[in-house]
Amino acid sequence: MPYAQTAQRTFGPFLSPSGMGAIRARLPDGRWHFQHGPIDLIIGIDGDATAVEVAGMRLWKRFQTVLTELVGELKLLRSPVQEADGATGRVARRMINACWPHRSQFITPMAAVAGAVADELIDELRGTSAIRRAFVNNGGDIALHLLEGQRYRVGLVSNPGETRRRTTSGLDGDFEISADTSVRGVATSGWRGRSFSLGIADSVTVLARTAAEADASATMIANAVNVDDLAIMREPASHLKDNTDLGDRLVTVEVGPLSQAKAEQALDAGRSHALHLLTAGIITGAVICLQGRVRVVGDESLTRSALVYVEV
Repeated sequence: MPYAQTAQRTFGPFLSPSGMGAIRARLPDGRWHFQHGPIDLIIGIDGDATAVEVAGMRLWKRFQTVLTELVGELKLLRSPVQEADGATGRVARRMINACWPHRSQFITPMAAVAGAVADELIDELRGTSAIRRAFVNNGGDIALHLLEGQRYRVGLVSNPGETRRRTTSGLDGDFEISADTSVRGVATSGWRGRSFSLGIADSVTVLARTAAEADASATMIANAVNVDDLAIMREPASHLKDNTDLGDRLVTVEVGPLSQAKAEQALDAGRSHALHLLTAGIITGAVICLQGRVRVVGDESLTRSALVYVEV
């Protein structure tokens, strides 16, 4: 069963109009690669051959409009979620809805942009029995479509910054997600990703009903994995990237070796926040990784295999 490997992202990238239009390519294994500006998707669709071709065209048609819609409401989407309610685009509404439960803390809808784009495309495949299963992987934030009896195995990389891997597959563990669960979204966040984090987690991988919910929740749990220590270097986000939605908030740029006590303290803080989201029904599970240590929250039948290769 093929892997859909997760990568990291925290707050979504700054979206700007691309100098070229959307492009697509068929990969040798039959998957699609769609790209438009910063949006870069890998899409897998399994089912009746004719239906798969039709579905690919449907997704391509929708994809070509997504970036323009987001850019048109970018000012709102880079505002705190409480100030963004005037956004009306379908992807924008997904972003706002996914971030709204986290509004007691600072969050902008951009925290869910990658997951929301993946959800928007996967929803184009709902309601057809000719497509058995499909995934849309947006930089590691993954939306799934599964008919009864179908499943996907999703790979986990606990520390994308490492060159050493514990298995020949390059993965530290995996999740098996089947149609009889509520999980249809997977997302990963952490300070090592291509976007900023307020916390120090190497990675936080979240399972949820949608990719947008997983995306926003992974961001917030990763922010919560935190502790004060001289080994941690932070800089204002505005010094690192123009027009960031984080303003002058301090983001993590380096994490040196931590004592066991400090690492455990940071992990426990992340686990506490993940348990809060689990109790509220916002997530189904989470795997939190920091310097070879791990915390697992949620349904162990989904997350237990993620521990196989992680040093505790």
